[in-house]
Amino acid sequence: MCRFCDKLEKPVRENELAQVFLSNPHKVPGHVLVMPKRHVEKPWELTSEELQACFDLIFLIEKRFLGKLGDGFDIRQSYWPFHKADNLKAKHILFHVIPRSENDYLFKIAEGQNPDDLYAGLDEVEGDAVARLLR
Repeated sequence: MCRFCDKLEKPVRENELAQVFLSNPHKVPGHVLVMPKRHVEKPWELTSEELQACFDLIFLIEKRFLGKLGDGFDIRQSYWPFHKADNLKAKHILFHVIPRSENDYLFKIAEGQNPDDLYAGLDEVEGDAVARLLR
């Protein structure tokens, strides 16, 4: 069962291959979900046309929301096969479009007063191991 494919939720915007839903629950006002209309669970199963359709909607959202709901955006693609479907997780590939502003709620709560604490230095061994996976 997929709450998006089973039409338990109604899209607020769509094009031929993709659709936009209000995120409920949401992280900040204007947090929306963009996904293909076809049920797809793995990112690499998206067709190039579906991916383009999703990003067409993402860019439209950014243009409409910029300066009204945020001054920038986080675009996050969710693929969590290790997490069972629930109110926060759907087994449907999607992109979160999250409006952001300096010192917004997410910054204050999740990233704290020092965002540098979220990052670790990249050592040579780790860097080489990750780079090898990409060659």
